[in-house]
Order: sequence, then C-alpha cells, then structure tokens
Amino acid sequence: MAEIAERGRHTGEVVGLFIAPQAGMPMEAVSEVEAVAACGLKGDRYFRREGTFSRRPDAEQQVTLFEVEVLEALAREVGARLAPEETRRNVLTRGVALDALVGRPFRVGEALLEGVRVCEPCRHWMRLAGLEERALRALVHRAGLRARIVQGGRIRVGDPVYPV
Repeated sequence: MAEIAERGRHTGEVVGLFIAPQAGMPMEAVSEVEAVAACGLKGDRYFRREGTFSRRPDAEQQVTLFEVEVLEALAREVGARLAPEETRRNVLTRGVALDALVGRPFRVGEALLEGVRVCEPCRHWMRLAGLEERALRALVHRAGLRARIVQGGRIRVGDPVYPV
C-alpha cells in the first residue's frame, strides 16, 4: 500500500463516493457529498443515526473509507470480486494507506477528518455483500477506516486525500 507522504502533500484521491439512505439498503454512488462536522454525510444512514451500528456506545460512524487497492488484492488473493458499493464504505480511495491515518487528521476534499480506528469485517457485512468466509479472513485488518468529521465541507470524486 502507498506510504503517507510529507505533511500536506497530495498522497491519494477519492475514486468513489457512496451513501445509503437506510440501514441494509444498497449503497448508491454519488459524485459529491456534503460532510457535516460531528454528524456524517448528508443523505447517508449514519447521518440520520439509522445505520446498523448507530446505537453502539462506541460508534464512530460519521464516515468510513476503503482502499481500492484492497479490492484489487481481494480479487488476486481469494478470487472474490467485490464491487466498490459492496464495501458498504462511504469513500473509496486510491494511493493512500488508510491504516496509517488512525489518530491523525487528514483532508478529503474540503473536509477535515480524523482517523478513529481500522474497520474490521463482520458477518453482517459479508452477508450483505454475498461474500464467503475466506473473503472475511482476507479482509481482517484491512476492511477500511472509521473517521470522525472535524470540519465539514464538500467531498467530490477526484478530490485529494492527504494528512495535515
């Protein structure tokens, strides 16, 4: 995976944006979305506190990110084809190691985010995506990043992703 470059330097980009209006509904691709500080992405289930994990006391579901490189590796390693929207993550990135952003502030388009923790795959997600157990095992420690929105703003496909 790509290394995080020097402070403020463009290290990756948004290659897809996805929201779902309610828990369990298919994710919809959008070209841009409004990130609202401490709330989430307008139009997404977690913005409305209707996501599957919204009621957990430790929920940091404001925005989730996923590396397109992991999708490519999943296809190579276990032959599992997962469409970007099937990741159930909001922001699909290329060129940035998301796990290195845990505990760090970073920009995605106009929004300032802070990495909270690495997402782990779960059986609920696997059922929704129609993936087998071997795919679940292959995604351990690389199923994305949970982040909080520190400062809101527009996020668009093609926007840069970089640490600050």
